[in-house]
This record gives sequence, C-alpha cells and structure tokens, in this order.
Amino acid sequence: MADDGPLRIIHCFRSPIGGIFRHVRDLAEFHTKAGHEVGIVCDSLTGSTFEDGLFDEIRPYLALGLVRLPISRSVSPGDIRAFWNSYHEIKSLQPDVLHGHGAKGGAIARLIGSALRVNRYRVARLYSPHGGSLHYDRRTATGFAVLAAERLLEPLGDALVFVCDYERDAYAARVGKPRVRTERIYNGIHDRDFEPVYSREDAVDFLYIGMLRDLKGPDLFVDAFARTERRVGRPLSALMIGDGPDKAKYEDMMLRAGLGRRIGMLPAMKAHDAFALTRNIVVPSRAEAMPYIVLEALAARKPVIASRVGGIPEVLGPDSIALVEPGNPDALATVMAEAVGDPDWRRKVMPEPRAFKETFSASVMSSSLLSLYREILARQNGGNRHAS
Repeated sequence: MADDGPLRIIHCFRSPIGGIFRHVRDLAEFHTKAGHEVGIVCDSLTGSTFEDGLFDEIRPYLALGLVRLPISRSVSPGDIRAFWNSYHEIKSLQPDVLHGHGAKGGAIARLIGSALRVNRYRVARLYSPHGGSLHYDRRTATGFAVLAAERLLEPLGDALVFVCDYERDAYAARVGKPRVRTERIYNGIHDRDFEPVYSREDAVDFLYIGMLRDLKGPDLFVDAFARTERRVGRPLSALMIGDGPDKAKYEDMMLRAGLGRRIGMLPAMKAHDAFALTRNIVVPSRAEAMPYIVLEALAARKPVIASRVGGIPEVLGPDSIALVEPGNPDALATVMAEAVGDPDWRRKVMPEPRAFKETFSASVMSSSLLSLYREILARQNGGNRHAS
C-alpha cells in the first residue's frame, strides 16, 4: 500500500444500536466515497428489524463485508470463542486499520491487532471509548475491574480517540493519564442532515428519543413531564420513541401517573423522521459522552433541553439556559415549562448555525480520522502489510 493509497478499514463494536452505530455508519459512507474499503465486525444478538434496515442501507459502503458474531454485553466465557472467531475473520480481510468502538470493540481491535502485529502485519490499532466503561465507578467491584482492564489494554493500541473533551478528561480521571497518543475528534453529522425539519401541525410539545433504559433517563422524562403540566396549569403532549430493556417499566409508570393518553410511545425510527413530530427535544440522560441525538436535533434546527452531562455543554455552550443538572426532574420541568411558555425559546437556545456546522460535521470527523490512520501507519513503514 502506498502512503496515499486506499486503506482497508475495519470497525469493531458490540451493539449495533444508538450513537456508536450511527458513528460507524457515517464513517463507512464517507471513507468509502473517499476511495477506501470498509468492513464491520459487531454483535449478532443485539438489534431489531429497525437496525437490520440500517445495515441494508450501508451495505453498498462495506466492501470488506459485515461480520456479525455473538458478543455478550458483560464479560463471559463466551468471549473466548467470540475473540477467536473475530481473529480469523479479521485476519482474512487483511486490514490496514482496526478501529474499536466501545469497551468490547476496543478490546477486539487492540487484542487482535496486536496478535497480527506479532506476525509482522502492519495494522493501526485505535480505540474510541464513546463513554461506555468511563461511566463506571472505580469504588465498586465491577467498576474497578472494568477500569483496570482499560488500563491493561491501553498499551496494545496506537491511539485513543475521544469524541469530546469531557470523555478525554473522564478517561484520565478514571483510568489514568494515557500512555499512548490521544486525539479529540468530535462526532459529526452528515451534511445532508443540516436542514431544518419543520414541526407538523399536530406535533407534540416534547420528544424523548433513544434507548429505553434508566441510564438515558426516560423515567426522569415522564416525571418531569407531569411536573411541567402542573407548572403551566394545562395538559401537554409528548412522545417517547425507542426500544430497550425497560420499556414495560416506563409504560407502567405512565399509566400509574395517569399520563397514558398524553405521552405516546413509538418504536425506534430515524431521528430525522421523529423530529417532525415534536417542537422540543428532551435529553434527560444520567450519563453521556457525546450523544448524537443532540447534534442531530440542532442540525435540524430543533431546540434541545438536556442534562449537563458528558460533552453536551461543549455543544450547547457551558452557560446554556437549556442545560439542567442530571437526575433532577424538578429542574428539568422548570426548563420544559419555559420552553412551552416562551415564544422566543428556540432562538435563545440554538447555537450559531455556521460555527456549529464547521465543528460538528461528518466530513470534518471523517477526514480527521483518515489523517490519524495514515500518521499511525507511516510510523510502521518498516513492517510488512500482510501476515505470513
């Protein structure tokens, strides 16, 4: 491979759901259009027909194919088989770049990449945490084990790629000061998504869209919605869109609160389609890295109310009136009430469009990663590209 020739890039991650999957889909498209060959290795046990449809959309950009193997969420004996199968699949694809996303993806990319390097195979090994293990508390047994594993795996990679400054700082605080190269490359939105999405006439006041699990705060959304109604003194409307392990719990919560008719629920759909159904997006997460839903909503010119977690303040601005402390439904309700009561709310909370696009576009993200891939490979010029 010439230094400026096409690269063979494989992305490894566990769950084909949410922000990581969106991140990889955009990279696959942009890097393929730039003349490179891309493949994916991910879990076969996670996802629904919605995710199957997303895979169908990106297959034309996967010259190296899609490999789906059973990869469990937690550490288990089955990981040995998953890593063994992944090794043989990846070795046969002869990649130049292995980029792992999330804890399990990062372990696959670095362990397998290191095994290939033992055989004098030139391959760049990168890891993007995307939050993941950085949400764990070292004071718990599980957290200590997960963060210790991160530290042990670190020297097996060539670079850590963080999607925001918060994530980079969290890694240093929880895992330790990195001993390998680090880069901050913001998540980016596809150029086609920087278009206003106008609300339908029957649009609801508030939308929650994302995984239905406590970490993302759907329970806080339901609680805050009820408090908002009491604050404004009239019935409001909302939607919850998504799938996840705690869906039944939130349905029961709404029924017990008498909100079943005012908060609708729909299965996962494309964010762009969901935005037309609402006037305001609410992101009540207890923890995040750099959630795509915030970027997607702002690109579509939708106002966002969000928890002050992860990299969200880096997007909305640290002093944004749309930010609330995480885990506080009363504070969330205060801002939600302001949103429905102030006709000028949208203008007050939206970032400046041009600066936002220049910082958070997928074209910037993908080109920055390509430059990093090439810099890492250039330092390995003494090795052989393919394993013998």
